[in-house]
Order: sequence, then C-alpha cells, then structure tokens
Amino acid sequence: MASNISRPNTSWTWAFLIAALLQAVIVLASESYIFAKFQGSLYAHKPATPLSKTIPVYLTLFIFGFLYQLVLVYDSLRLKNTIQVLGLCCYNCGMLIYASIEYDQVNKAIMKLEKDGFVKPNTRVWTDIQPFLVAGPCIIALFTVALSVIAWKLYDEFAWTIYKHISADLRMKRRYLTFQIYIALLKFDFFFFLGFTVQFLVVVTGLAGAEFGLTIAAIPVTVLILFMAAFWTRRENKFGMVVTIFLFFCGLAYFIFKLARMYQRSHEDNYKPVRKSLTSFAAITIVLIILTIINACVCTANFGMGLKPHIMKRRVNNDVEKTDNMTELPDMKHGPVSSRMTID
Repeated sequence: MASNISRPNTSWTWAFLIAALLQAVIVLASESYIFAKFQGSLYAHKPATPLSKTIPVYLTLFIFGFLYQLVLVYDSLRLKNTIQVLGLCCYNCGMLIYASIEYDQVNKAIMKLEKDGFVKPNTRVWTDIQPFLVAGPCIIALFTVALSVIAWKLYDEFAWTIYKHISADLRMKRRYLTFQIYIALLKFDFFFFLGFTVQFLVVVTGLAGAEFGLTIAAIPVTVLILFMAAFWTRRENKFGMVVTIFLFFCGLAYFIFKLARMYQRSHEDNYKPVRKSLTSFAAITIVLIILTIINACVCTANFGMGLKPHIMKRRVNNDVEKTDNMTELPDMKHGPVSSRMTID
C-alpha cells in the first residue's frame, strides 16, 4: 500500500514541497497569533458583528488556502505537471494580494470596534498584531520568489523526465498543453470561488433570504460543475462541454454582478467590512473564468483529433500510472517516434 504513495525523488521536488510547507506553517502560526490576540481583546458578552468576524474569516481562508496549496503542490509533483507548478506561483501571488489587503481591513475593523465599545480598555491589540500583519505579506513575497526559482528548475527537470517519453507531433503536444492548462484552471477556480463565497456568507449583512439561500446552494453546484467540466473534457463529450461553457458564462455574469453591486450606494454599507478582499477575489475569479472559457472552447475544438487515447495513461520512469483526474502527461504510444526532442 505504501509503495503506491508517490514521494518527491529529487532535490528540487523536495525543495518545492518543503518551501510550500514551511510557508504554510509560518503564515498560519502568525495568523493564529493575530486571531488569539484579537479575540482576547473583545468583550465576551458582546454579540458578534460583521466587523468582529473579519479576522476569523481571514484566518479561516488562510488555513484553507495554504492547506489547499499543499494538496496542489503534492498533486503537481506527483504528476510532474509543469503547468500546475507555474500556476502555484501565481496562486501564491494571489495569497500575497490577500495578505496585503488584510492589514488595512483589520486596522479599520479594530478602530471601529474600539469606537463602538467592543474592545476592552487598556488593551494594545493593534500594537501587538501590527508587526505580524506587516510581516505576513513580506514572508509570502519571499516564498513566492523562492517557489518561482524552484519552479524554473522543475520546469527543466520535468521537461526532461517526461518529454523524453513522448513521441507525438507538435500539434498533439499543443493540444495536450491546452488540456493541461484547462484542468489546472479548474483547480484554481475552485479555491477563489469558495474564498469569495465564504467571506460573502459570513461577513456581508443585509442579504435577502433568497439571495442567501442561493449563495449557499451555489457551493455544491459549483463543485459539481467543475468536476463534470473535467469529466466531459476527458470523455470528449461535446454536448456536456456546451452545457459547461454556458454555466461558466452564468458564473462570469454572477461575479460581474456581485462586483458591481459592492460599489452601489444602496448596498455598499453591507460589504464595507470585507469589500477590498471581496473585490480582489471577485476580480481574480473573473479573470480565471474568462481564461477557463477560452481553454474550454479550444479543448472542445480539439475533440476527435486523436488526443483522447493519450490522456488515459502515461509512462514515467518506465512505470505505467493511471490518471486519477486528468492531469498526467501521457505515454504517446500511437505517435511516430521523433528523432529530435522539442519542448513547447
């Protein structure tokens, strides 16, 4: 059983995994300290308000964000997926933006809570947590640079490890590259959609009952859509892909609507506690959905061109592995053997 568990087997794969793990431990320890200090400064008998939920929501998203990143890191190294490795560096940039916004949002929340009498007198909560709020983005920025350098080394390493087993023409490689980018985008779509929804449900007030219910229902529906989007692509089902692309457009319209609604005068007060972070998540999600739609259309156009047999199995280091979800690079058994190595 243990022999089936994939582990990093080179110095650079270990470096990438350890760097991601170390970053998660440091940032989550810092966020936990901020959370403990903040909660300890509040009166226990006071009712929870959107402002008092700000820091717990940040902590929750950081925990989920970095744990999810570790899962993707392991997935990328196991599959030797260069696209996903590079995507994780961009993911880290998204977390850097989120950590940078946290400083201003938390400062405003504490100032307002002190004014409203929610904070115990003679506490130095802002003085205590300010250095950690400054350090957070600096730490993530440092690890982003480190991960990017290691990712560049892994690009060369994975290219040699995998591409030496491929005997496909350039067009087939490009089709597979599009497929690989599409699957990686689906994985990142999941986090940013969920991050937006969690903040929206926990902090935002003044929602109509129907809107609140629909937002909750959207979570499992979105997970199902993302799963089926990968399933239909692997099966080259055009009808399923048409439905999926239509749903992506619906999701795009939803996030554009929410982004505009946040800045309407009649609704902006409901969003103020987390408006900056919601804006960043919405903007990133909109960009990701647009890229996902483009890649979904290109993948659909590639149906029937010989890619399907090649995405079901792969061979790396003479070990045949079945794909679990879609991202392995295949053993191109049916293509002509090339005398030259070309890396797209």
